[in-house]
Amino acid sequence: MEQEKLGETGWRGSRDGWLDAAYESLIEAGVDAVRVLPLSKRLKLSRTSFYWFFADREELLAALIDLWRSKNTGNFIKRTESYAESVAEAILNVFDCWLDQQLFDSRFEFAVRSWAQQSPEVAREIGAADTARLEALQSMFLRFGFEPFAADVRSRTIYLTQIGYISMKTVETLATRMARIPKYVEIFTGREPTPSEMERFSARHGYIASAEATAGAV
Repeated sequence: MEQEKLGETGWRGSRDGWLDAAYESLIEAGVDAVRVLPLSKRLKLSRTSFYWFFADREELLAALIDLWRSKNTGNFIKRTESYAESVAEAILNVFDCWLDQQLFDSRFEFAVRSWAQQSPEVAREIGAADTARLEALQSMFLRFGFEPFAADVRSRTIYLTQIGYISMKTVETLATRMARIPKYVEIFTGREPTPSEMERFSARHGYIASAEATAGAV
């Protein structure tokens, strides 16, 4: 963790360090665990060090929402806008989010959605994110010539399926997920991904089917 010296008074950490600790506490135990004293103990820093970077707990919580919005919604929308030669390839670009935690953090998503159950403000953030993500998916389908109503329904089918995965904390092996993806693409778009499209997608995620099969993956 990046830290900043305070001369004779020791360390006060960094804004990112406090935010990272808040993120970890949110993931592990929910928003009620994101409090200054427990975070200072976690970081082995003085409680007053926190106030060099944040005015109060509310500002820290707002920073967590900003981080979630930028990472999950921002990256999701970028993937819907990525270059693709077919709608199947476009969907595979979106599916990168479900396999790459750096693009879309499903644990963070679950934690923020849980937080929304006790915060109207966070619930509004969730609603805005859902709307923005669905509109991005719809725009992607429209780009490939789908009628508006079909684009809307297909977008909802994709998005609600994945939110269900997250809400249920579904766990699959990479082999299982990769085996299902071509059929998901076909169901969601009406088009089968080509072998070359699946090869490129698999390569992005370091997946080699024969090696997984040899290892006995289901």
